[in-house]
Amino acid sequence: METGTLDDGAGRVDDGGDRGADDEPVWIGLPPGLLRMRRLLLVVWLGPITVGTAMLPGWLAGPPWAAFALLPLGLLLWGWPMLGRNWRSWRYAERADDLLISRGVLWREETVVPYGRMQLVEVTSGPVERYFGLASVQLHTAAAATDACIPGLDPAEAERLRDHLTQLGEARSAGL
Repeated sequence: METGTLDDGAGRVDDGGDRGADDEPVWIGLPPGLLRMRRLLLVVWLGPITVGTAMLPGWLAGPPWAAFALLPLGLLLWGWPMLGRNWRSWRYAERADDLLISRGVLWREETVVPYGRMQLVEVTSGPVERYFGLASVQLHTAAAATDACIPGLDPAEAERLRDHLTQLGEARSAGL
């Protein structure tokens, strides 16, 4: 069989092989709507600051002071690709006994949440997330250190994941 990865366009990555117990999990990335939302928020916050620092001090203190507009502009130009790198770093995988969440660019963090330890699974969506058609899944466990969140999912996927994780959590915790 061929090796390599295939992306189905929804962020799911599949290597094309049959899965056994020892195989790597199937990682699912976040939808592009989260990246669009975060980049829009970056522009909404830093765009007016850039314009304001270029115009207002330029009128009050002269052109040399207007050079400070380069600072928020630089933050905007630096933040744009950094948001993309951060977005690409987020992924999750459902395994037989637990949920894996991986994130981070400089500091990689992988959280493993056993289904039997989950106490509550919430789906939340603020006004900006709802506008972009996004929702977040928040997992709560008995140990606060293993609480986890998957941001920016499609609402249907968030609800499916919530229902699936709740069902698995109830089945796994029956023996405790």
